[in-house]
Amino acid sequence: MTERKRLTVLIPVYNEAPNIEPLHAALTPVLEALGARGYDVELLFTDNHSEDDTFAQLERLHARDARVRVIRFSRNFGFQRSILTGYLNARGAAAIQIDADLQDPPELILEFVTRWESGAQVVYGVRRGRQEGWAITALRKAFYRLIDALSEVRLPLDAGDFRLVDRVVLDELGRIDDAHPYLRGVIAAMGFRQEGVVYDRRARTRGESKFDFGSLTRLAIDGILAHSIVPLRLATYTGLAVSAVTFLGLCAYVVGRALFGQAWPAGFATVTVLVLLSISLNALFLGVIGEYLGRVYQQVKRRPTTIVERCIDRQ
Repeated sequence: MTERKRLTVLIPVYNEAPNIEPLHAALTPVLEALGARGYDVELLFTDNHSEDDTFAQLERLHARDARVRVIRFSRNFGFQRSILTGYLNARGAAAIQIDADLQDPPELILEFVTRWESGAQVVYGVRRGRQEGWAITALRKAFYRLIDALSEVRLPLDAGDFRLVDRVVLDELGRIDDAHPYLRGVIAAMGFRQEGVVYDRRARTRGESKFDFGSLTRLAIDGILAHSIVPLRLATYTGLAVSAVTFLGLCAYVVGRALFGQAWPAGFATVTVLVLLSISLNALFLGVIGEYLGRVYQQVKRRPTTIVERCIDRQ
């Protein structure tokens, strides 16, 4: 008999108690369809130390569904680290990551698997539409295009973390040592055959989003700093440009004074503006350098990506 392949459906959770049962119910027909196609499927939940009833619900779910595995962290280590730990603990020939809030349609997993069977090693969802406010949607689109423009490798536009990743990519992720992983960029930079599937993202109907404006801003900064040194180069180029303008101004002053006998006004306001501009530029670019230096500092400490407090697994 031909051995059945295993797939891992990875679900990172944090305070998602209202969504656990609806998510499992929505995934059940998908798992049955995959079973009919010859796959065994495991559901791997990574719990970022939820403070509500999430973990207790996962325990009860595991008791009645042997396919459910749960990894609970000792504290909240952040969304990206949670996903990475899930990938590193996936046992399947491929792993499909989906959020617990049901904004990404579970039935699209079947299309992901079909693309994977056809040879794609990464299949990711491309968000054609989102049921969010126009302002946050515009900011998201602007960010995706900004980080693609700044990055040294091509990053997919409007793609989130809803994706399928082949075992060869999972094995490469195991070699990543990054204190601030930005998995969208890391996986895109690996190459291999990658395909996008366009879909419309649904609205969240239960629970609250864990990504407020501050969290999205921090994620954006992590993404840019993790995949681009353009901010550092911008600091260098700006410094060179300001130096060049200053030098030309000095030359003009010397020539005007020596050859034409110009009596320049005191220029207190001009000097003040230039001094304040110089201080502002220094502070700005020292901040940019500090962001990179801070990441180097956290990297050299080599602390674990996550710490597992408890595992629930029948194997």
